[in-house]
Amino acid sequence: MVRPLAGPRVRAGRLAAAVAAAALLATACGGDDGGSDGGSGGALTVWTVEDLTDRVQAQQRIVDAFGERTGTEVELVPVAEDQLTTVLSSAAASDELPDVIAAAPLAAVSRLQTDGLLDTGAAASVVEALGEDTFSAGALELTRDGDEQLAVPSDGWAQLLLYRTDLFEAAGLPAPDSYEALAAAAAALDQGDVRGIVASTAPNDSFTQQTFEHVALANGCELVDGEEVALDSDACVESVGFWTDLLREHAPSGNQDVDTTRAAYFAGRAAMVVWSSFILDELAGLRDDALPTCSECAADPTFLAENTGIVTSLQGPSGGPANYGEVVSFAMLSGGDADAASELVQHVMGDAYEQWLAIAPEGKVPVRTGTADDPEAFLTAWRGLEAGVDRKAPLSDFYPAEVLDAVAASPETFARWGFPQGQGELAGAVAGQFVVPQALATALSGGAEPADAATQMAEEARTVQEDLGG
Repeated sequence: MVRPLAGPRVRAGRLAAAVAAAALLATACGGDDGGSDGGSGGALTVWTVEDLTDRVQAQQRIVDAFGERTGTEVELVPVAEDQLTTVLSSAAASDELPDVIAAAPLAAVSRLQTDGLLDTGAAASVVEALGEDTFSAGALELTRDGDEQLAVPSDGWAQLLLYRTDLFEAAGLPAPDSYEALAAAAAALDQGDVRGIVASTAPNDSFTQQTFEHVALANGCELVDGEEVALDSDACVESVGFWTDLLREHAPSGNQDVDTTRAAYFAGRAAMVVWSSFILDELAGLRDDALPTCSECAADPTFLAENTGIVTSLQGPSGGPANYGEVVSFAMLSGGDADAASELVQHVMGDAYEQWLAIAPEGKVPVRTGTADDPEAFLTAWRGLEAGVDRKAPLSDFYPAEVLDAVAASPETFARWGFPQGQGELAGAVAGQFVVPQALATALSGGAEPADAATQMAEEARTVQEDLGG
């Protein structure tokens, strides 16, 4: 989800944080000892998209330890994700780019590649040094263009279909891991005050794009076929029809978003919800401003966590199984201090990797599973890391092993529109212009047939492609 593009973690005051980050960036990049000046004075400038205060503090401790060990000064600059493109353009124009961007989402990596700003040789060297076979193959595929390693994948979050296991068991329903099972469950459990499912539908929300992309990928609906936009394919028409019918008949009315979907599931008013793995600590009652409020939760705050199952990979009649996920990376920029930047990234992905994952374990699923000596070292450590905001506890205190195993395994099969076909820039632009959410909104309102909505998506995506020079 838009990390929030999500793994939705939207906070109040985000715009103010973005403005503050931009101001800090101007200061940080204006000195003589940072950025892309070759790291003169033994210094590195690192921008991080993990810009929430507690996460910046955790990252500062990591880079401080690196500095003490190596003598390399690291200036850490938080940049809000929705400001990254603007800030990058400004810094590139003034030749004040950083050495490294941490937690760069796939769309940002693709944009950096298009603009010729990536040191792909450094990225490849780091992956080779750490051991390619210690990384998730799926994460490496999403961060490559052909055989060229664009960046070093650091972690990811998984899109999940969460469902009430108690309601499913009482109704004798199987896990909703296919279009057929999902539709049957939504119809059977849509009773009284409980709707069958809730999912994002807001027409100007990236969460809606991410949710539908998951459903569409499961049915073999792709953004492109080769270099040609394919959103009007039979598989896409089928996906649009399935999803809009399901939500129109068995979901709450009105536009739904990050907050309303979570609130409905937490209140016990929906039997299923599509959300990212960032929901897991909140579902366990570890964050005060997003607590479960179902009737059973008053007596047992962990009731929903104990009675929730997850589906990562969904299967449609014309494709799948597939699961949507976001991979974030360390992007090393050309013109920077490649040696020092590589050493820093190897440090974070090696000795400090558990600390990096501990920043937000529920949304930082390891894409490096272990080391050559211990192939599952980081997966094992991740399961025991404490998650939460206002309270901290390992996710294993609340969820059975099969739930965490499914989340941990998800990066191996992450799928995304456009990136495997080398069309990441197009995918990012289509998402950024809300092409899909707006077409879905017309179908959900009854104003367009599935084929018309799919045609609208495809035509607008082709216009975006033309504007990009494709």
